[in-house]
Amino acid sequence: MIRAFWVSMVLLLAAGCKNDLAEIEALNEQLRVDVETAKEVEILYSDSAQVRVRVTGPTMLYHLNRSEPEQEFPDGVNVEFFGPDGEVTSQLTALYGLRRQNKKEVVVRDSVVWKSVEGDTLETEELFWDERREKIYSNKFVVITRPDEVIYGHGFEADQDFSYSRINAIEGRIKVDNPDKQDNP
Repeated sequence: MIRAFWVSMVLLLAAGCKNDLAEIEALNEQLRVDVETAKEVEILYSDSAQVRVRVTGPTMLYHLNRSEPEQEFPDGVNVEFFGPDGEVTSQLTALYGLRRQNKKEVVVRDSVVWKSVEGDTLETEELFWDERREKIYSNKFVVITRPDEVIYGHGFEADQDFSYSRINAIEGRIKVDNPDKQDNP
């Protein structure tokens, strides 16, 4: 009889304890000591006391792993590049970004768009920046739009200032009439 009582009490207590999986995951995220979270982030990178790059994003997760610290932008990232006179020379946006500090590598994914002040635009799904080699590249499909043409291809590489660029496998090229230039007879 006592044994039946304890078995029924254990079953009753077990039935009364119910954990919501979403609540457990939220609590785990709050208790993670290896990740710092920052909201409305602005990071400035400078060289010789001149701002060269401004990185902004709604959320940044700083992964504190000593062997490989990372800055992750899970809700999107906006990067502005500045010239020697302090003017914006180009802008990059993506829905996801990750910087691996020790590897000196940045990867942006999902709706990646880079625009220059000259009117060039690069669109792809993934883009890497190798800070050590000062190279930008992608192995994905790319679309480059210039004032006078649109180029489609697979794979892309460029210097980090985009002074040199190359599409690895061009699939198509379309000439575009520039409405700003009018033909004079």
